Amino acid sequence: MSDNSYNEILQLLCNRLENISNTDIAITPDLSLIDQLSIDSIKLLNLIMEIEDTFDISVPINALADVQTVSDLASLIHRIKTESS
Repeated sequence: MSDNSYNEILQLLCNRLENISNTDIAITPDLSLIDQLSIDSIKLLNLIMEIEDTFDISVPINALADVQTVSDLASLIHRIKTESS
């Protein structure tokens, strides 16, 4: 999978996070999902379900333990997508 695919995933995440976050902060890859964007566990699980449907992948819940930032989540999705293709 190309770097372009990572950028597409990142852009999709940023767009989606703008809709579900409780903040007016511009979404950037280095923002913390919890601390800066106020994404709680319910919103995160809903986001993960949307991601799984969009990319036809399965994201293991335990893999989310290391996800802190928007970029971390995009990297995880990219890695899972790459491994499943």
